[in-house]
Amino acid sequence: MAHRFQVNLRGVIDLLSHHLYSTPGVFVRELLQNATDANRARQHLEPTHPGAVHVELIEKQDGGPPTLRFHDEGVGLTEEELHRFLATIGESSKREALEAHRADFIGQFGIGLLSCFMVCDELLVVTRSVRGDGSTWEWRGRHDGTYSVGLSAHPMERCGTQVFLLPRPDAAEYFTPERVRQLILHYGGLLPYPIHLTADGHTEHLNRAPPPWRRTYPSAAARRQALLAHGREVFGMDFVDCVSLRAEAGGVEGVAYVLPFSPHFNARQKHRVYLKGMLLSESAENLLPDWAFFVKCVVDAQGLRPTASRESFYEDATLSRTREALGQQLRQYLVDLANEQPRALQRLIALHGLSVKSLALDDDDFYRLVIHWLPFETTLGTMTLEHYRQESSTVRYVNTLETFRQVARVAAAQGLCIINAAYTHDAALLEKLPRVHPDVQVELFSAARLPQGFEELTHEENEAVARLRRVAEEALEPFRCEVSLKKFLPPEVPTLYGDASDGAFQRDLERAREETDALYASVLEGALGKRSDEARPQLCFNLRNPVVRQLARVRDTAQLRLSVEMLYVQALLLGHRPLNAREMALLNRGLLGLIAARLDDDEGTGGMH
Repeated sequence: MAHRFQVNLRGVIDLLSHHLYSTPGVFVRELLQNATDANRARQHLEPTHPGAVHVELIEKQDGGPPTLRFHDEGVGLTEEELHRFLATIGESSKREALEAHRADFIGQFGIGLLSCFMVCDELLVVTRSVRGDGSTWEWRGRHDGTYSVGLSAHPMERCGTQVFLLPRPDAAEYFTPERVRQLILHYGGLLPYPIHLTADGHTEHLNRAPPPWRRTYPSAAARRQALLAHGREVFGMDFVDCVSLRAEAGGVEGVAYVLPFSPHFNARQKHRVYLKGMLLSESAENLLPDWAFFVKCVVDAQGLRPTASRESFYEDATLSRTREALGQQLRQYLVDLANEQPRALQRLIALHGLSVKSLALDDDDFYRLVIHWLPFETTLGTMTLEHYRQESSTVRYVNTLETFRQVARVAAAQGLCIINAAYTHDAALLEKLPRVHPDVQVELFSAARLPQGFEELTHEENEAVARLRRVAEEALEPFRCEVSLKKFLPPEVPTLYGDASDGAFQRDLERAREETDALYASVLEGALGKRSDEARPQLCFNLRNPVVRQLARVRDTAQLRLSVEMLYVQALLLGHRPLNAREMALLNRGLLGLIAARLDDDEGTGGMH
């Protein structure tokens, strides 16, 4: 035996008010939407029908809260339609009777009228249908789930629908002239039918002006100023620039505003979107590509599908095509800046570099246009790639901040320009360069290569440092570190530590082996063993440094070894390399040795002075 679902209307209303709609004030949006759709439906039957929406606050003689009346001159409802569409949740009058024109309507879910029960306990609908026999019908619905239908004692002269709402005491704030006016303008300011509000004996036409992107201006400068003023009014901030948007897919038109600050690159901007002139959402996130987080938009869409709450767009193929088309227009805006206003593009990159870099990675044509304008941190200061290539034919970069810190001072002293590509997207942008510009050479730079350009020692200098070299090689052999002695700038740097490109990974493996259990350590041992024949790291001593020259003259082997070990640890720390357990022990032993040596010196000179 089949059974029917039972719907608890109180529970449905609670669901709407707490989970589907963002605020009780959306009842104004839903009533404006129904009135607009009713006017559109009538125009399909009577194309010359002008259509209008009238809203009135009817004051009561006893001083009680006013009654709010919404009156449209639309298609109206018959008795059968009242039962079918107003008393069946999920049934929409647009669903079947006018299916061929369904895309013209804002509402498609048949639940909007229930939003009125968030502010009132009883709802009165008076209607006369253009398809009926001229009768006027009343439908009275209550929040407990009951309703009644009957002929009205007050026949309507013309076809259309009137909705009467008497507020609950806790919702009286939504029934003042100021609040009703604000809600109408907020939700319906762009609707195509005139909306008239009558309150306190005065009638006002609220939506006289079309949106600013549909108006005519005497010049491009005047249009830009008007659009920027609109952005200031909508979002409460001054924007850097504005971009007109139009997409055939989804029937979208509006404006994108360039933010005056740089948001986090993972942030998704919230846009104000309208559907057929009705405000859909002020926090829509799925309208633009992810990389376009440097703009906020105001748009009106004619052909996108709303979600059930009508506060966002439904993800489908049309929205995907719309997003692609709007993204292409933002691309073209940046392209035009690069070609016509390069200084403006530089200012935009300074504000929104991450977004520009992300787009460049995704779009080869845009990459060719902007890559040489992008600024990079280098060992010789911040410069654009164009400036860099004027100084060097080969683009050299490091991809970790630790390596850059290690080589920056020494490389700068040698006049060697190396890019710090440790920041988001920088390494990928440089790696893409030879694919887009085949004539450009790009190479990943290793700190181990720096000594190759250092000045070699003379025969006499090599003989003078032979003992230092031998002691250093013996001291650093347990750490698989090779030793070299050269002369380089700046003289203040005593040593330079360099390893292969995967040296940091090798050191992480060693630390993990020391800190984990025996089973996992054996696995890491195998990984380390496979790398045993690879290039070793190197510690290069700088003979221009006074401390190194002094070390070369030390005859005490123990003191010399201790000094070498401490210089090795210092070089690791300056390069921001994590110390393993043996190196930590070396550091501790060295510090204690230096303290002990100092104490011995003090005792030999009579103690403290």
